[in-house]
Amino acid sequence: MSPRSASVNEELRRRSRERLLQATVELVGERGYEATTLGDIADRAGSARGLVSYYFPGKRQLFQSAVHRLMHLTLEEALEREPRTADGRERLARAADAILGLAVDRPVLMRAHMAGILQAEGFVQCPEQQRLAFLLRDTVERYGSPDVDADYPLLRALLMGAVFAVALPGAPMPRTRLRAELFQRYGLAWELGFPPGGEPPGGTSHEGPDLSATGVAR
Repeated sequence: MSPRSASVNEELRRRSRERLLQATVELVGERGYEATTLGDIADRAGSARGLVSYYFPGKRQLFQSAVHRLMHLTLEEALEREPRTADGRERLARAADAILGLAVDRPVLMRAHMAGILQAEGFVQCPEQQRLAFLLRDTVERYGSPDVDADYPLLRALLMGAVFAVALPGAPMPRTRLRAELFQRYGLAWELGFPPGGEPPGGTSHEGPDLSATGVAR
């Protein structure tokens, strides 16, 4: 039997890493971060325990990479959903709805993610985080930002704050209210993106001012 080619080995490593990331998302969503062990993750992924340490320096890094992968896959799916569009306002609305949707649908997972980011290590620099950053920066650029380097971190901060507010145990803010605030800030009509059922807070759905053109979006 001839040895596997380098490309085949690389593909096998990629699949093995993705199984670990997917298993992490599933288990932490079911049990919480503290109750999930690296051994549990390896078992769910069908991988040897040693592979976890081969790909990731620790549990926190594995978890952040797993959530960032979930976020960029969810964001990418929302941005490219039919009907596909290059319209910057529609894409920004879709991005906001995708991230808010994760907070609503996966509160245990997103609470654990926010808690980890607030610890000393902050963001883990990994391919998944870089892909998420690229998609958000591209969204800000297509929206028409006059200063992407300033507006991208602000959008990221606003979305993180919205996720925290939705997932806050015991006192969550309504998704519709947070969505209305974000959309008003960026001059987005309520009907853009994937609006939740019912009328927006205040009963209005008109489009706000073009903040990108004035620089107020910064």
